[in-house]
Formats: sequence, structure tokens, C-alpha cells
Amino acid sequence: MAIAKVIISNRQKEIKIPTGIRMLMRRCCEATLRTEGFTEQGEISISFVSNEEIRKINAEFRNVDAVTDVISFPLGEDGIYDRNPESGALLLGDIVISLQKAEQQAELYGHTLQREVAYLTVHSVLHLLGYDHVNGGMEQVHMREREETVLAKLGLQRDASYVNE
Repeated sequence: MAIAKVIISNRQKEIKIPTGIRMLMRRCCEATLRTEGFTEQGEISISFVSNEEIRKINAEFRNVDAVTDVISFPLGEDGIYDRNPESGALLLGDIVISLQKAEQQAELYGHTLQREVAYLTVHSVLHLLGYDHVNGGMEQVHMREREETVLAKLGLQRDASYVNE
């Protein structure tokens, strides 16, 4: 039985969403939660947006007027989450992905759009669970290790393509 209800919406028209990507994202959410020992029912909202929309969101919520690939909005703190009154599921948070930026990064790193969206999804679910990498150091190393553990379980492990020559 799935432990995550993943609600995916498309708020952009620039890029056609590839067949199967929604299922892949649901698998990424599920694998991340299971790997992290999450056992309750959870709910995650994911939105695809354009570069322009994510730039506006980034400026409004992070005071960074630039396009980014993904922004996570955790709804819990220290493992404590509100519950959806109808389903009883824990409201983990919202994820916003620029499909345009993901496509650019996939090309830059030499892998598929599916691989890039999977990475961004796993990365963001870890943020929803309290992981952070902003300050670098061991927090960043630990988060990267967790990302790669989940992606390897999904058969999407990293290769040398992340080195931009």
C-alpha cells in the first residue's frame, strides 16, 4: 500500500510532460519516504511551472530574483505535521518544479529529463522531511548521500555525467 498521496498539477505550457513522468515522481516520493522510515500516510503536492513563474516564486519567498529548478515548501517542523482532516494523511508540503529548467539541466548533465525530474523530486521530498543543504558542510554531504541512496533503489543512480567539463 502506498504511503504517499502525490497530487501533481501542470501550471505551465512550455514543455509537454513526458508519458510516465507522473508515475515516476510518485515512485520517487514513495521510495524517499520509505527509505527515511516514514510509516504514516502522507500527502505531497507537486506543481510544474515555467521558468518565469518559478523566478517570481523564488523572488517572493526567498528574496532571490532568479530562475531555479525546484523550490520546496515544507509544512512540518521537527517531524510534526498537520493532518488532512478528510483523509488523516500528514500534510508534508508542496514542491514546485520548473520543467524548463529541469530540461536545461538534463541536457547540461547529459541525462534524460526523467532522471532530472526524479532527482529534483527526491531532493525536494528530503527537504519536506527536514533535510537541508544551504549551509553546506556535513548537512549537504548527508543530504546528497540520501538522494543517491533513493535514486539507486529506483535504478537511477548517478554517474559521471554530473561533472560539467
